[in-house]
Amino acid sequence: MKQRIITGIIAAALFIPFVIYGGIPFILMTFALATVGLQELLNMKGRSLFSIPGLISLIALYAFMMPDEWAVHIYELTGYVKVEFAFIAVILLLIHTVVVKNSFTFDDAAFAILGTLYIGVGFYYMIETRIEGLAFVVYALLVVWFTDSGAYFTGRKIGKRKLWPEISPNKTIEGFVGGIIWAIAVALVLNYFVDLDKSILIIVIVTIAASIFGQLGDLVESALKRHFNVKDSGHILPGHGGILDRFDSILFVMPLLHFLHFI
Repeated sequence: MKQRIITGIIAAALFIPFVIYGGIPFILMTFALATVGLQELLNMKGRSLFSIPGLISLIALYAFMMPDEWAVHIYELTGYVKVEFAFIAVILLLIHTVVVKNSFTFDDAAFAILGTLYIGVGFYYMIETRIEGLAFVVYALLVVWFTDSGAYFTGRKIGKRKLWPEISPNKTIEGFVGGIIWAIAVALVLNYFVDLDKSILIIVIVTIAASIFGQLGDLVESALKRHFNVKDSGHILPGHGGILDRFDSILFVMPLLHFLHFI
């Protein structure tokens, strides 16, 4: 626990200034986080980022993550939109399966593309959310962090019924509900100090949805790790694991807020 707290403080001290400043530094930091996340995902599959399929996946990842303003400039220069870059990556991965005589298979190619979508789209929406304004990024981060903390402490205190033991044996139904309650509380407090320009009812409904999706994002990553029989996605954050371990909920919540037109 001590190592976890120390790492959390250091990581927050490095991460929060980028969030506050925004702009190019925040975008570049997000690209760096996504790159590490993709490496962690490929490593689970026994593949390396520093390989032909890995580099092709990285190109697809960056295509998905390009902010809209950048995508316009790229289109003006090349005549290609983001989806077309991603499709080129798909074709190249499939060609690679033939060149290497199926030592890199169709399943590997599908895993790489789905992985880049999973990571790239989530981090893309994190960038777009920051472009819209600091308040919404703070809202999303606080909802995710308080959901995580609320679920953990509520589960430890009163948790009895297992939520999904086959996927994550330590999570409980009581913790799941506790996380939602903590998320609603922090959202209302934030709205008191920073006007989110939404009605209280909308904030509560969206926060419930975001808290649930955040916990589902955590379960998805737990299922992924269980499938590949790894404890953590990586080791870059001692006591916490890897980038995907810390951003699994964010990757689900950021797109959701846009899909619900909350941002």
